[in-house]
Amino acid sequence: MIRFGPAGWHYTDWEGVVYPASKNPGFDPLQFLAAYFATIEINSTYYAPPLARTAVRWVDRVQDYPEFLFTAKLWKRFTHERKSAWTKGDVREARAALDTLHEAGKLGAVLMQFPWSFKRTDENREWLDDVASTFRHLPLVLEVRHESWNTPQLYDALAERNIGFVNIDQPLFRSSIKPSANVTASIGYIRVHGRNYSDWFRRNAGVEARYDYLYSREELEPWAARTMDIAGNAADTFVITNNHYRGKAVANALMLHALVGGSKAMAPPSLISAYPQALGELADPAMPI
Repeated sequence: MIRFGPAGWHYTDWEGVVYPASKNPGFDPLQFLAAYFATIEINSTYYAPPLARTAVRWVDRVQDYPEFLFTAKLWKRFTHERKSAWTKGDVREARAALDTLHEAGKLGAVLMQFPWSFKRTDENREWLDDVASTFRHLPLVLEVRHESWNTPQLYDALAERNIGFVNIDQPLFRSSIKPSANVTASIGYIRVHGRNYSDWFRRNAGVEARYDYLYSREELEPWAARTMDIAGNAADTFVITNNHYRGKAVANALMLHALVGGSKAMAPPSLISAYPQALGELADPAMPI
C-alpha cells in the first residue's frame, strides 16, 4: 500500500486554506485530514515526548479510518541533542506515546531524522547504532541529509536490521544527499521538504520560511515515478510532504496521490481555491461527510 500525507496537522496558517474558514463546533483537524489521507506524520513528538494518554486520543480520533497509520518523528533528544548521553528516563518518556501507538496497531514508522550536520564519522555511526538498538522494537526509518552517508555499507546495515531508508527531496548543495529510490526494509519512505534554497541554511530563518515552497506538477512527476519504484519493493510505502507553510504540503501530497494513482484526488475546496494552478487538473473539491 502507498500512503500519502503531510507532516503535522496543527498549523494556524492552515486556517481558511486547508481547513474551512467557518467551522462547526467541535471541528477536529486530525479527523478532517484523515478523510483525505491514509497517513500523517506526527511532528510534535520531535519537540517533546507526549504522554501515553495523548496517543490514546490520537488513535480514538482516527478510529473511523481503519487503514490509517501514523508515523512519528523521534524526540530530538536522540537525534539533535548529542553532546551528552541520554538516560533511561529519556527512553521511557520517548517510548510512552510511541509504544501506545504501536500496541494499538496504528504506528507505521518511527522517523529517526538527523540534521545535515550529522555526517558519517565513527562517532556518529556509533550514536546511530545506539539509537537504533534502543528503539529496535519499533518500525524504524532513517533520514540523513549529508552525502557522506550515501554508501553501500549504510544500506547493507539498514537492510540487515530491517530499518527503512528515507528518500528525500531537499535543496541540493555540494554535500547534500540527492534524490533516490532506495528500499532497505519492508517499509518504503519518502519525505519532500521543498526547495527553498534562499532560506534552507540561512541563519535565523524561521521554520515557516524554510518550508515555504510549492512544488509544481513537473517537479513532482519524478517523485511519483520513484514512489512506484519504491512501492514495488516494499510492503508499505509512506510519502510525506513537509513543506507545510500555508498548507502547501497538503496540496503537494494530494498532487502526488493523483499522479501515482492516475485519477483526481479529493481535496478541500478551500485548498483548491488557494492553489488553483497546482491542483486544478489533479483534484476535485470534496468535503468529508
